[in-house]
Amino acid sequence: MKKIVFSTEIVLFILMCCNQNIFAQTDRPYNDGPLWQVQFVHTKPGMTQLYLKNLADGWVKEMRAAKDAGYIMDYKVFEAQPASENDWDLMLMYELKNYAMLDGATQKMDAISKKVFGQSDDQLHAQAVSRNDLRVLQGGRLSQELDFK
Repeated sequence: MKKIVFSTEIVLFILMCCNQNIFAQTDRPYNDGPLWQVQFVHTKPGMTQLYLKNLADGWVKEMRAAKDAGYIMDYKVFEAQPASENDWDLMLMYELKNYAMLDGATQKMDAISKKVFGQSDDQLHAQAVSRNDLRVLQGGRLSQELDFK
Protein backbone atom coordinates (compact mmCIF):
# COMPACT_ATOMS: atom_id res chain seq x y z
CA MET A 1 0.00 0.00 0.00
CA LYS A 2 2.87 2.39 0.82
CA LYS A 3 4.37 1.75 -2.61
CA ILE A 4 1.09 2.70 -4.31
CA VAL A 5 0.78 5.91 -2.28
CA PHE A 6 4.42 6.80 -2.89
CA SER A 7 4.09 6.08 -6.64
CA THR A 8 0.91 8.18 -6.81
CA GLU A 9 2.68 11.07 -5.04
CA ILE A 10 5.56 10.93 -7.53
CA VAL A 11 3.17 10.89 -10.49
CA LEU A 12 1.23 13.86 -9.07
CA PHE A 13 4.47 15.76 -8.43
CA ILE A 14 5.64 15.17 -12.02
CA LEU A 15 2.28 16.24 -13.40
CA MET A 16 2.36 19.42 -11.32
CA CYS A 17 5.86 20.25 -12.57
CA CYS A 18 4.88 19.66 -16.21
CA ASN A 19 1.71 21.68 -15.71
CA GLN A 20 3.71 24.66 -14.40
CA ASN A 21 6.01 24.57 -17.44
CA ILE A 22 3.04 24.61 -19.78
CA PHE A 23 1.53 27.62 -18.02
CA ALA A 24 4.88 29.41 -17.91
CA GLN A 25 5.23 29.12 -21.69
CA THR A 26 1.79 30.52 -22.42
CA ASP A 27 2.27 33.35 -19.95
CA ARG A 28 4.48 35.27 -22.36
CA PRO A 29 2.95 38.54 -23.57
CA TYR A 30 4.04 37.71 -27.15
CA ASN A 31 4.18 34.93 -29.72
CA ASP A 32 7.23 34.05 -31.78
CA GLY A 33 6.91 35.73 -35.13
CA PRO A 34 8.82 35.29 -38.37
CA LEU A 35 12.59 35.54 -38.71
CA TRP A 36 14.39 38.43 -40.35
CA GLN A 37 17.86 38.09 -41.84
CA VAL A 38 19.37 41.56 -41.54
CA GLN A 39 22.53 42.81 -43.29
CA PHE A 40 24.13 46.17 -42.44
CA VAL A 41 25.90 47.97 -45.28
CA HIS A 42 28.15 51.04 -45.27
CA THR A 43 28.32 52.55 -48.75
CA LYS A 44 31.59 54.20 -49.62
CA PRO A 45 31.55 57.99 -50.10
CA GLY A 46 29.76 59.00 -53.30
CA MET A 47 28.76 55.40 -54.11
CA THR A 48 25.29 55.16 -52.53
CA GLN A 49 23.24 55.73 -55.70
CA LEU A 50 25.44 53.42 -57.75
CA TYR A 51 25.10 50.73 -55.08
CA LEU A 52 21.30 51.18 -54.96
CA LYS A 53 21.21 50.70 -58.74
CA ASN A 54 23.31 47.59 -58.26
CA LEU A 55 20.80 46.35 -55.66
CA ALA A 56 17.89 47.02 -58.01
CA ASP A 57 19.59 45.11 -60.82
CA GLY A 58 20.63 42.18 -58.65
CA TRP A 59 19.54 41.68 -55.05
CA VAL A 60 15.99 42.96 -55.52
CA LYS A 61 15.41 40.72 -58.55
CA GLU A 62 16.76 37.76 -56.58
CA MET A 63 14.52 38.55 -53.60
CA ARG A 64 11.44 38.88 -55.85
CA ALA A 65 12.17 35.49 -57.39
CA ALA A 66 12.73 33.96 -53.93
CA LYS A 67 9.43 35.43 -52.74
CA ASP A 68 7.60 34.13 -55.82
CA ALA A 69 9.11 30.68 -55.17
CA GLY A 70 7.94 30.78 -51.55
CA TYR A 71 11.46 30.73 -50.04
CA ILE A 72 11.01 34.09 -48.30
CA MET A 73 7.92 36.00 -47.16
CA ASP A 74 9.11 39.55 -47.81
CA TYR A 75 12.19 41.77 -48.21
CA LYS A 76 12.99 45.38 -47.39
CA VAL A 77 15.75 47.94 -47.75
CA PHE A 78 16.07 50.76 -45.23
CA GLU A 79 18.25 53.83 -45.60
CA ALA A 80 19.43 55.80 -42.56
CA GLN A 81 21.81 58.57 -41.71
CA PRO A 82 24.99 57.01 -40.31
CA ALA A 83 25.57 57.77 -36.63
CA SER A 84 29.31 57.98 -37.28
CA GLU A 85 31.72 58.02 -40.22
CA ASN A 86 31.93 54.22 -40.36
CA ASP A 87 28.34 53.36 -39.41
CA TRP A 88 25.88 51.58 -41.72
CA ASP A 89 23.61 53.60 -43.98
CA LEU A 90 21.65 50.77 -45.62
CA MET A 91 19.94 47.82 -44.00
CA LEU A 92 18.89 44.91 -46.21
CA MET A 93 16.35 42.49 -44.76
CA TYR A 94 14.42 39.45 -45.83
CA GLU A 95 11.72 37.63 -43.89
CA LEU A 96 11.48 33.88 -43.32
CA LYS A 97 8.39 32.15 -41.95
CA ASN A 98 10.35 30.07 -39.40
CA TYR A 99 13.64 28.32 -38.70
CA ALA A 100 12.69 25.39 -40.94
CA MET A 101 12.96 27.74 -43.93
CA LEU A 102 16.73 27.88 -43.31
CA ASP A 103 17.09 24.19 -44.24
CA GLY A 104 18.70 24.09 -47.66
CA ALA A 105 18.52 27.88 -48.00
CA THR A 106 21.95 28.21 -49.62
CA GLN A 107 21.14 25.67 -52.32
CA LYS A 108 17.71 27.24 -52.93
CA MET A 109 19.14 30.74 -53.25
CA ASP A 110 21.99 29.53 -55.51
CA ALA A 111 19.39 27.97 -57.81
CA ILE A 112 17.34 31.21 -57.78
CA SER A 113 20.45 33.24 -58.58
CA LYS A 114 21.38 31.04 -61.52
CA LYS A 115 17.79 31.11 -62.79
CA VAL A 116 17.47 34.90 -62.52
CA PHE A 117 20.90 35.81 -63.85
CA GLY A 118 21.86 32.72 -65.86
CA GLN A 119 25.51 33.25 -65.04
CA SER A 120 28.34 30.99 -64.03
CA ASP A 121 29.79 30.91 -60.54
CA ASP A 122 32.86 32.82 -61.81
CA GLN A 123 30.71 35.63 -63.22
CA LEU A 124 28.69 35.88 -60.00
CA HIS A 125 31.93 35.98 -58.00
CA ALA A 126 33.33 38.77 -60.20
CA GLN A 127 30.18 40.84 -59.65
CA ALA A 128 30.39 40.28 -55.89
CA VAL A 129 34.00 41.46 -55.89
CA SER A 130 33.08 44.60 -57.87
CA ARG A 131 30.39 45.42 -55.27
CA ASN A 132 33.20 45.60 -52.73
CA ASP A 133 34.31 48.79 -54.49
CA LEU A 134 30.94 50.34 -53.60
CA ARG A 135 30.33 49.21 -50.05
CA VAL A 136 31.57 47.58 -46.87
CA LEU A 137 29.48 44.85 -45.27
CA GLN A 138 29.24 45.46 -41.55
CA GLY A 139 27.74 42.21 -40.43
CA GLY A 140 24.32 40.75 -40.17
CA ARG A 141 21.98 39.08 -37.77
CA LEU A 142 19.22 36.55 -37.81
CA SER A 143 16.50 38.08 -35.65
CA GLN A 144 13.09 36.85 -34.56
CA GLU A 145 10.11 39.16 -34.65
CA LEU A 146 7.99 39.20 -31.50
CA ASP A 147 4.23 39.55 -32.03
CA PHE A 148 2.75 41.03 -28.87
CA LYS A 149 -0.68 39.84 -27.82
